[in-house]
Amino acid sequence: MEHVLGFVALAAGLIIGLGAIGACIGIGIMGSKYLESAARQPELMNELQTKMFLLAGLIDAAFLIGVGIAMMFAFANPFVLK
Repeated sequence: MEHVLGFVALAAGLIIGLGAIGACIGIGIMGSKYLESAARQPELMNELQTKMFLLAGLIDAAFLIGVGIAMMFAFANPFVLK
């Protein structure tokens, strides 16, 4: 029983930590590419900005789904039977 709870805590930490790292790297790369493309074609800046913020929201949503799954395993663990 204690082993399962320990592994669940480890898994939840990994899900949240690696998800945060991935989201930060993804948004950083996307932001740098946006700045490069806006510098090359300034007339498309408004369209690119809209698409960039839409994708930033989707990247953050994927991270928050991972946080939700980790919290489900941490607080309502289906692997621990009473």
